[in-house]
Order: sequence, then structure tokens, then C-alpha cells
Amino acid sequence: MNFQNLRIIVDERERKSGIPDLLRSVGLNLEMKTLPVGDYIVAPEIVIERKSIRDLLSSIFDGRLFDQCSRLKEHFQYPIILLEGNVDEIDEIADNPLIFYGAISTVVIDFKIPVIPTPSAIHTAKLLVSMCSRKESPKGPYLKKIKKSNDLEKQQLSSLCSLPGIGEKFAVRMLEKFGTPLKVFTATTTELAKIDGLGEARAKKIKKILESQSTFLKTTNQKTLHDA
Repeated sequence: MNFQNLRIIVDERERKSGIPDLLRSVGLNLEMKTLPVGDYIVAPEIVIERKSIRDLLSSIFDGRLFDQCSRLKEHFQYPIILLEGNVDEIDEIADNPLIFYGAISTVVIDFKIPVIPTPSAIHTAKLLVSMCSRKESPKGPYLKKIKKSNDLEKQQLSSLCSLPGIGEKFAVRMLEKFGTPLKVFTATTTELAKIDGLGEARAKKIKKILESQSTFLKTTNQKTLHDA
């Protein structure tokens, strides 16, 4: 297939991933830009945010993920989260995989953004080529004038609002008391219950969500024991 007439707009920070080189190797035309939203624009309204397993976990804890989702939805009709790597890594780098799957659930259900997994950069490149070459998207991608957000506190509040029963009011109180989202996530039930108006019942519910082992992990462990 001839890809010479196809073009993808790529964020400059993606150079080190090796994916731009893979795209060029099959003949695609790339336009390297510093994108305020997303990593790859493959069609007029299709933007891809690529994340490794580690990057996704990091973006959950520092509050970037849900802020990025809001901005993707705000500026593009068809945003997509591309999750690259081996999902088994979660067991090695996350104390509680439920946090990871909870965030994925929020992205898919609340933001209505699809999450597509790929095992490696090579397969990511193949997916991008496939999206770019769709017959339904004859026009090339274009840049939008998007003001970059640097509102760190907004990102932190978005992260805390993903917790059960927590709206912006309680998220603000959490930040005022603990200083960072990470300290909120690692706080004890007693410490959380001391937040004005939160109460012990809601604090226990939050800790249960953060500390409960996922059914996926239990199933995997049982299968491993059975196979052994």
C-alpha cells in the first residue's frame, strides 16, 4: 500500500519513542509540532494520547490523566488513549492494581474515551497507520489553536474527584489538609475521616477502593497456582 499521500501530526516529545522513525520507514509524511493536546493527530477530529503502563500510573497519581481527558474531549470529537506495553507490568510497579483499573474505567465510562492496548512501539505505529489511512477520513489532519493548560491544582483536584463520594469541595479540603494527591491516597482511614464533613463511613469506602485487590489479579494468581 502507498502511504506517501498520508500525513500525521506528531508531538515533538514523541521523537524518543522511536515511533516517528517507524512511521517514516513506511513512507508516511510527518509534521513534527509541540502539541498542547495529544501526541498524534491522524485525522481532522481524531487525536491519540499514547501512554506506557508506567506513564499512565504516573499520570493517575499526579493528576494529569483526567485533566488530559477533559482537554482531549473539549477539543477533539474522537480522542483515543493508546496504552502501550505489557499489562503484567502493573503487578511490578503498582501496590494496588485496582487504582489502575479504576482510572481506566473512569476514562472509558465517564469520559467516553476508548482505550486501545498495543504491546509495543511497532504495533503502535501499525495502529496509527491504519487510523490515518481510513477511507472515511480522506482529509489530512490539521492543527487547532489550543491554549495549553498549566493549572496544576486543577489537575490535582481532578485526580481526587475520581475517588468515591468526592466532589470538588471535598477535593479542595483534601489538598488543604494533605498538600498533595499522593499523601491523600496513602493516608489512613482515621486521617481521612478528620477532613471536615467527610466522615468515617466515606473514609472507609475510599480506603476500600484504594486497598482492595482487583478480581483480575485474583484470577491471574489462581491461574498461576493452578498451572504450577
